[in-house]
Amino acid sequence: MSFEFYMPARLLFGKGKLAELHRHTLPGKKALIVTSSGQSVKKYGYLARVEEQLEKAGVEHVLFNKILPNPVKEHVMEGAALARSGGCDFVVGLGGGSSIDSAKAIAVMAANEGDYWDYISGGSGKGKPVPNAPLPVVAITTTAGTGTEADPWTVTTNGNEKIGFGFDGTFPVLSVIDPELMMTVPPRLTAYQGFDALFHSTEGYVNRTASEMSDLFALKAIELIGKSLAKAVADGSDEQARADVALANTFSGIVESASGCTSEHSMEHAMSAYHPKLEHGAGLIMVSLAYYTFLARSGSCDARMVAMAKALGKADAKEPMDFVSTLAGLQAACGVAELNMSDYGIKQSELAQIAENARATMGGLFQVDPCEIAHQDVIGILEQSYR
Repeated sequence: MSFEFYMPARLLFGKGKLAELHRHTLPGKKALIVTSSGQSVKKYGYLARVEEQLEKAGVEHVLFNKILPNPVKEHVMEGAALARSGGCDFVVGLGGGSSIDSAKAIAVMAANEGDYWDYISGGSGKGKPVPNAPLPVVAITTTAGTGTEADPWTVTTNGNEKIGFGFDGTFPVLSVIDPELMMTVPPRLTAYQGFDALFHSTEGYVNRTASEMSDLFALKAIELIGKSLAKAVADGSDEQARADVALANTFSGIVESASGCTSEHSMEHAMSAYHPKLEHGAGLIMVSLAYYTFLARSGSCDARMVAMAKALGKADAKEPMDFVSTLAGLQAACGVAELNMSDYGIKQSELAQIAENARATMGGLFQVDPCEIAHQDVIGILEQSYR
């Protein structure tokens, strides 16, 4: 029974919390608002509401709205240059995980010289220490998927390398989790994002670094998703279901800080590094049944898989494979059981290369798997998942 726990972000959770933002002490007087290249934050008025809150707080702002669903290094560097030239002293990430992740990376580079990949470990990254503290980050999430509002992590793609990064300085200082901002997410994306949150929690629970602290948040997140994700997918206006999934997502971010991801994420990152139109949650769903079947058959985490099955909704679970069957049932209930890698242009002939990339870029996650997953095992999981 030993762990370290650090979670410095102030979390404002609940319906209507965005309207309270101006009442809180913000970390500067001029913000760079980082958001996606899509139109949803403008269409539904979320950007205007954030701008209004900043104005009420006496904060100026500059907008950077180029972030892609799979963020790229070029936009990190461009956003950082804009923050510096505009005299911004903090960054607001508005949107889903991509926007908030990018806000963190931009905050790093706005305060530091060189190239972002100088500080990345893995792949062709140079792994240098970050000399200067990043600009403070305020996270305002409009989706429930990555948990990035409650963890320090950010994922960026550079060529065919999609790698996570983060440290204590990239935690948001303030995060707004207002389920009202999530009511407009379409069913398909609600499902993809919800399963991303689920797998952050399940990976954190079976992870070798799991502790009593991370277990608390992981099991509750799994329970909330099992209870409410299918409801949120079926009826996006269900306020209670949206709130449950939003809370699960925030808890999953805390799990990532207190424990962490496993190689399931390494595999998906490699898939979407080569095929950036693949939504992260969709890629995770594609490999998940084969991945957790491998863990179940390994005998390395039987009790934990049974506990996850119970949390996900199978009260009488007794065997590790009960988690896999319950997971398959939830995917069917959310309408995502028939996803095909081939629909995103992934070819079966690429799977060995994807497996190599997974280990070359984020090989550290294989070190915290509950059992050894060798290169050939990764290929096998990908092949079993392929259609």
